[in-house]
Amino acid sequence: MNGMRLLNIEMLNLLWVVPVIWALFFLGWKKRAKTIRVFIDAGLIDRMQTSRGNGRRYAKAALILVAAVFIVFSLTRPAWNEKPETIERKGRDVVFLLDVSRSMLAEDLVPNRLERSKLAIEDCVERLQGDRVALVAFAGTAAVKCPLTLDYGFFKLMLDDISTYSISRGGTMIGDAIRTVMSDVFDDQARQYRDIILITDGEDHDSFPVEAAQKAGERGIRIIAIGLGDEKEGKRIPITDENGQRTFLKYQGQEVWTKLDADTLREMVNATPGGTYFNVSTGAIDLGNVYMQLIAGADKKELASETIRVYEEKYQIFLAVGLILLCLEMVIAETKRGNGIVRQD
Repeated sequence: MNGMRLLNIEMLNLLWVVPVIWALFFLGWKKRAKTIRVFIDAGLIDRMQTSRGNGRRYAKAALILVAAVFIVFSLTRPAWNEKPETIERKGRDVVFLLDVSRSMLAEDLVPNRLERSKLAIEDCVERLQGDRVALVAFAGTAAVKCPLTLDYGFFKLMLDDISTYSISRGGTMIGDAIRTVMSDVFDDQARQYRDIILITDGEDHDSFPVEAAQKAGERGIRIIAIGLGDEKEGKRIPITDENGQRTFLKYQGQEVWTKLDADTLREMVNATPGGTYFNVSTGAIDLGNVYMQLIAGADKKELASETIRVYEEKYQIFLAVGLILLCLEMVIAETKRGNGIVRQD
């Protein structure tokens, strides 16, 4: 036995049940003796042979008490035979590049493009398999809201805070957003195992997104683009004024209609190795399925490794001994019958 460890040592607190069981036995014996004295003549009691009967009862009680100790000890998960084990954590670096411009408030997806995108990202994170994730929001400029991390809880907190107010400058500069990812999120050490999941309606204000995608492709970064919105007719952008009245965004007196620019997104993904475009349009966004298809099974890099000490759990031995003692207790008779009368042995 090499260095016993109790992996669940707090279960030793259950040993309080042993004195409780003993107290119950003791009270039972006292009550039994009192009952016998009520119904049997005192002189007859003195002539009865009680030593062997008491010995059987004590033996049965002892077996139950010892069995309880063994069972409680098994719950502590005793283990020994320490062995070192190296655990390697592998994964990819995935950046969610989310458009938060006002056009994402269009309601051709319910409740709107932005909220549906956030729900889709959250669903995707639930299915991650050890990949690091980052969140970058963009409109007229881009900002890293969550750096690469394995802390999915923190990532979700940052995602919940995303709104059209996350970026102060209006417009849609997809090219600048991709350049921000390359400079502020990714490093130059690994030229693969990196993905950008771009979620946008594709409208761009002269930020040269295709050229930015080509630069990303040269660095081994893959772009997976999710195109949102009506590609043909488009939708108006709802806004709420200071009085709480709902109107639609106007530019130079004309209502602004936003449409999906799928052509630009297709050119961007084609400029990166293995890039893929998903034309969601006004349908359902299943980022979890996209992740499983394109990322979960892709090549992964080693993110971290550590050596831990592993012990062989032996709780089965103590549990088995406890159960055997309980079985033995059940086969021991407390009294012995003979010549038609019950006699204490």
